[in-house]
Amino acid sequence: MIKDENIYIAGPACFYERGNELWDSWKKEAIYYGFGVSLPNDAKLDFDPDDKKSLSAAIFKNCYDSIKASTGIIANFETYRGAEPDGGTIYEVGMAYGRGLKCYGYTRDKRPIGVKYQSGRYVGDTLLDLDGRQLPDLKLPFSACLVGACKIVEGSFSDALKVYMLDIEEESKRKAMHLKAEIAIPDQTIPRSGRPIVYLATLERYSDQAAEKYAAMKEVLDRYGFDAIAPSDLAPGVEDLATDDVYARAYNLFDRYQQHVRNCDIILADLSDYHGYEPNSDVAFECGMANSLGKKMFAYMDDVRPMIERIPNSGEPGGFRDINGMNVENFEAPLNLMFGASMELFGGTFEDVVRQMAASLKK
Repeated sequence: MIKDENIYIAGPACFYERGNELWDSWKKEAIYYGFGVSLPNDAKLDFDPDDKKSLSAAIFKNCYDSIKASTGIIANFETYRGAEPDGGTIYEVGMAYGRGLKCYGYTRDKRPIGVKYQSGRYVGDTLLDLDGRQLPDLKLPFSACLVGACKIVEGSFSDALKVYMLDIEEESKRKAMHLKAEIAIPDQTIPRSGRPIVYLATLERYSDQAAEKYAAMKEVLDRYGFDAIAPSDLAPGVEDLATDDVYARAYNLFDRYQQHVRNCDIILADLSDYHGYEPNSDVAFECGMANSLGKKMFAYMDDVRPMIERIPNSGEPGGFRDINGMNVENFEAPLNLMFGASMELFGGTFEDVVRQMAASLKK
């Protein structure tokens, strides 16, 4: 029997037709094996029924409290409205990692991104997406942050649960042999200059012109009184590995990104659609981690209209269902409530965004 382990079950099942029954079956399976289970819908929601934003804030609080009460997370990494997993789920994984939880993901398709993303085109030897960005991590099944933070199982929730149980058994044996593996979570590794440090959690990291683009963004931030770090910057305390091993390189990139999140005071994230209607997974993970670590959080998007206007759906009489029958949230926010309830979100040019962020911080 499993003792003292409490699982948070993450995924977009609540948006599926009959998804709550599916969620309940997973909860019962985990309880059968002796796990405690935390789900955001376990607790009563405290909200103003006439205020949709109040409801999204209440749901976010329940998610946050449930993760805080957990020792591990099992997350659904199936693609969702495009080639990325559900952004809200990845945000929760970032929160879980930030709190030191055991992180597991599952998928029916662990093929490399380069195979799963069918809309790429070659320009010379570089494979670009439909927006002209270089496709990253082509030999990996998911983004560097997911590969680095999680044990990813090909299969179902039940398969991931079995791996979790096996790991607990092995951990118990290591403890008995006095070989307990400690997970070292590094603190901040850069000195403070007196100016707020902004981490640019954005998509420019995948560009072959990342250095030039980030230099221009840093100039804008500098004019408004901020220091900045970018994903492409090296992180003090994290060695830059030169390796042909794609998983070693993915973990090395993840280690750099997570250290940047620890080192910053503020995260500024680009949550624009990425290969579908979801944000980029590295960015979503970094947002969730930043939330767990108590960072100030801001974001921007190309299109800040509410989800029910941005994502084709059946409309109110049909329950706002998208082409796959999944519910489109109606909380007057442009994307999943995990972001909408935890971050200020802006539109406009990058300088417009920085100006709005600076004004908000002075309030």
